[in-house]
Amino acid sequence: MSYLSFHLLLLIIIANAAPVLARVAFDEKYALPVDFGKRLPDGEPVFGGSKTWRGVISSLLLTSVAGVILGHTMTTGVLIASYAVIGDLFSSFIKRRLHMEPSSMAPLLDQVPESLLPAIMMMGAFKLDLVAVAIVVFCFIIAELILSFIFFKLGVRNRPY
Repeated sequence: MSYLSFHLLLLIIIANAAPVLARVAFDEKYALPVDFGKRLPDGEPVFGGSKTWRGVISSLLLTSVAGVILGHTMTTGVLIASYAVIGDLFSSFIKRRLHMEPSSMAPLLDQVPESLLPAIMMMGAFKLDLVAVAIVVFCFIIAELILSFIFFKLGVRNRPY
């Protein structure tokens, strides 16, 4: 894995961990749902209450700062966070259509969109080919499962996934 691939992986991890850390830092403060509590005709929320504007903003801020620390532009961090958030919202949307509870586990659906979308969209900036993208996504899946378990043991996450 090249250092650029590793930087991208690290920034994707930060983008996805930031909302969890913000929830711990602020508890229920500023937890306005992205979908504003709206429901679709299937009776389910668009995304669910666990997807908040606080999480979106924390992802954008922390990832852009981390990007600068790693020697990239703030815009690069914002883009990676944006793509990760879009991927995460996509998976939440699908999970709600499948009538799954917010924060319930859906292996691969929980990891692939939020890592694949930023990896594909940032291929040029990080000089990646499709093999490198696949490696970043695979490494993210493993890292996310390990970190989720560690966060659960530390009391940061409510569930071990």
